[in-house]
This record gives sequence, structure tokens and C-alpha cells, in this order.
Amino acid sequence: MKKSIFALVSSIAVLGAALAGCGGQQASTGDQNAPAGQQPAANAEKKPQLLRLNLHSEPPTADPGIAEDTTSGAIIQATFDGLTRIGKDGKTPEPSVAEKIDVSEDGLTYTFHLRDSKWSNGDPVTAHDFEYAWKRALDPKTASNYAYQLYYVKNGEAYNKGKAKAEDVGVKALDDKTLEVKLENPTPFFLELTTFRTYYPVNKKVVEANPKWANEASTHVGNGPFKMESWEHKSKMVLVKNDNYWDKDNVKLDRIEFSMVEDETTELSMFENGELDWAGAPMSNLPTDAIPALKDSGKMTTQPIAGTYWYKFNTEKPPFNNVKIRKAFAYAIDRQSLIDNILQAGQLPAMGAVPPSMALNKDGYFKDNDVETAKKLLAEGMQELGISKLPPITLSYNTNEGHQKIAQAIQDQWKKNLGVDVKLENKEWKVYLEDLHEGKFQIGRMGWLGDFNDPINFLELYKEKDGGNNDTRWENPKFKELLNRSAKESGEQRLKTLAEAEAILMDEMPIMPIYFYTLSWVKDDDVKGVVIDGLGGVDWKWAYIE
Repeated sequence: MKKSIFALVSSIAVLGAALAGCGGQQASTGDQNAPAGQQPAANAEKKPQLLRLNLHSEPPTADPGIAEDTTSGAIIQATFDGLTRIGKDGKTPEPSVAEKIDVSEDGLTYTFHLRDSKWSNGDPVTAHDFEYAWKRALDPKTASNYAYQLYYVKNGEAYNKGKAKAEDVGVKALDDKTLEVKLENPTPFFLELTTFRTYYPVNKKVVEANPKWANEASTHVGNGPFKMESWEHKSKMVLVKNDNYWDKDNVKLDRIEFSMVEDETTELSMFENGELDWAGAPMSNLPTDAIPALKDSGKMTTQPIAGTYWYKFNTEKPPFNNVKIRKAFAYAIDRQSLIDNILQAGQLPAMGAVPPSMALNKDGYFKDNDVETAKKLLAEGMQELGISKLPPITLSYNTNEGHQKIAQAIQDQWKKNLGVDVKLENKEWKVYLEDLHEGKFQIGRMGWLGDFNDPINFLELYKEKDGGNNDTRWENPKFKELLNRSAKESGEQRLKTLAEAEAILMDEMPIMPIYFYTLSWVKDDDVKGVVIDGLGGVDWKWAYIE
């Protein structure tokens, strides 16, 4: 799911931004102070239907075929609509642009019958827009890091890897209102996948006329509940109700105004001064120093979500090309102390990659704060590399108070437990992401929020060395074989196979899990109907000001 930019006191991500995926946390959903489906009171229209929020950082893109982080994903969720959409319960996919869905008995063919709907510029949304969007994301020239989400579609992976043609991909517009999709294997969660942004349509005419269409409000065209009115980069963004949206009668907000303030303390002050209606997750984080008082006051809401905060190792560069040294660094962390002293919002120590809501091994794969084993592994690893001293070590993270505090604490633990000096390096989110993808790091922070509630979504990130989100450059033939086998299995056998795969991932430790996410926020009591799903995604479609 989603890369988490945020990802600290939250989940898809939360202190910084989650990739993704971004998106461990388990899942109460929606606005916890009022049911998402609750209707506005009779006098609701007396208050301006304006919601004021803060984006912790500039969204890297508003293009659903390219986006890979939670900040971009939230804007895309507001301005686009898929064949299906997660409903007000925050769990269940419901028909959206598709008003009727037929599934073949063997589970391999889905036929989506589209309702009458329009783009924000008035063009009709057609099945051809979906076919074009999916093939565009899979096209190697697009270089979408999320293309693998479409590998469930027949020949999707083959086309993305240059082994098939676009016309071989199993998505076809039979006419303007009918989309036929053929899958590689039966995929029980496919209608959940079609709620995800990589499966959204794009307007072919708009995209082909201007490759930079998604970077400015004046050229952005979506089909969702809201449309982009303005985008002052690194300063402000405004979304307004999309009167061309097929379900506009259920959209109560007229405007969503986003400021872009990176400092969490400033954001909280803006909330307390009445300049914002909401502070904290999922678009930002609460300042860690303020969490105890906010918790005691009863003003803070905390929700577990399916996401994991981890550090990635660059396994192609010494010394982290040695598995024992990677494990030494992973074992020499006291995760519980990070949670107790820094995070303070009910997170759980992560001793595996897969979060609790879909756990394959509830006991985890290693011990927290196992310093003795860590020291032994470090000595053995250095001996294997033929070195008596480690080269300079740098830990990188994106600019964010929470990420910084975690990095500083881990830096201290590595010095105390292993005698290792580690330099810290922070970068602006977009630059940080680019450097991670280009291998310009040794250890790098990232979070992953689930795109759907299944372990494969966390494990498949590391299936291919050159996979879009596999910045570790690690690959293991047995791990890959197990994931491929699981695609043809079901039930307990499939879960057993995936557990074997996770055990390999944790034995080779290309990533170092740290904690499973929760999201924490404060909001004005008048804000109702915001849906935050169990994966950390946010939907303002049904939000209103009471």
C-alpha cells in the first residue's frame, strides 16, 4: 500500500508519509465520534461546509497511475472515483462508477457495467478510460512503481516486463459502458483492489495532450467527489465540490482547504487557535511532546491500522550486503522503549513485516532488544567481510519531527549496544523518495500501509529486486517461488506458504521492522462523517460540518 510519509504516531502512515502504501493496525473505522453515515442535522447548512486541514508536505503528484504515497493518495481519493469505493463502514467495497458487476463461476472474469458519470471537465467517463489507465500504469515507459498492483490482471506482469503487448492485457472496453477484466488467478479481494488508486481511470484526451496534466490545478481533471480549484505549491491547495460527480447529492462539503506546514507543533497551534478543523493523522502527525497531555484530556482519537514502520537496508552496499550485520542492527533496537518514551500512542513492537490484522506468525521472528545476539552477529559479519572496523554509517529519513526523534533514539541505542557511530541525514519527502529509489542510501526510513488487508500486499514488495518499491535491492529465489505458489493456493495452505515466505524475509532482514502503526488526531467536534479505513486511508466524500 502505501508509502508512509508520515508514519509516526500513526499508521498508509503517518508521521511522514506512508507509501503507499501507502500502509500495522487493526481497524476501527470512520469518525469515532459519530457514525460516518449519520446525516447532518436540519440546521447543518447554516454553517459553511468548509473543512480546513493541513498537509504535512507537498503531494509529489495527483496522478493515480504514478502516486505511491499517502499524501498524494488522499488527494487522489478525493478527486477520483474507481469502479468500486470503500463504503462508509471503512471496510466494504461498494459499486461506484460501476453500478453492476458480474463475476464468472471460475472467478477469472469480471464484467463491470458503468453508470452514467462525467469527468470534472464534463467529458463522459467510459470503459475506455479504465482500459487506457490500467495499460498506461503497466506500460514500462510510465515507470509506475505501483504497476505490480495490476499483475492480478491477465498478462499485466508480462506486459510490464516487456514480454507481452498492450493488447494481450486482460482488460478490454467492450463498449463505452462495459469493461471486461480477465485475471491470472481467482483473486477473492479483487473488488477491494479496484478501490485503489492504480485502478482508477484517467481521461485519455487530457493525459495525452499534456504529460504534466496532474501537476497543476488548472489542468487537473478527475471524476471524484471533489475537483482541484487551486494548488499553490508547498503552500496551499483547495478542493471544491465537483458538480459533475455522479453521486454529488451525497457530498455535503463545498470546500476543503489545505495548508502545507511541516512543523507539527505549528499545526497543533493552528488547530487550537481555530485556524484548522483537524490536526494530526492521517495527513500529518501530532507533536510527540503533546501526546501525553492530549491523551489525558480525552481530546485525542487513536485508531490502529494495518501498517508497519520499518527501516530499509541497501543490501548492495557494504556493510549491509552482509546478512549478519543487517540482523545485528535490527536486533540491537529496544522497540518497546521507543513506543513508551517517544511514540506513546498504543503502537506495538514489530517483530515481523506483516501487521497484526493479517499476521502469519503472531509470536514474531526474533526478540526485541536482543543485544547479546546482536553483538555476536556483528562480530561474525565483520569477520566474513574481512573488516575490523565498520565504514561510516548513515541513517536517512524524510524531514519530520517524529522520524527525527526515532532516528536519534535508535542512533543512541546502536552506539550503546553495538559501539557503532551513525550519522543522521534528513531530506524533503520528494527528494528523499527519489534518492531511496536510486539507491542513494545505506539505511532509510519508510512505512507501509496496506492497500488491502492481505499479507501478500506486504510481502510482494520484496518479490523482485527491481520491483517498484523494493529499494533494498534484495531478492531471494525461494521467497519468490513461495509467493508465486501462494497465488494458486487458497485457505490455510496459502497462509502457510506465505508464512514460510515471511520467515525467509525476516531471516535475511533486508528490512528492519520497528513498530505497527496507530493513527492519532484531534478534531473539531463539528466535523462529522470522515471515514478513516482500517488501512489508514481517508475519504472526505461523506464528511460535513454539523
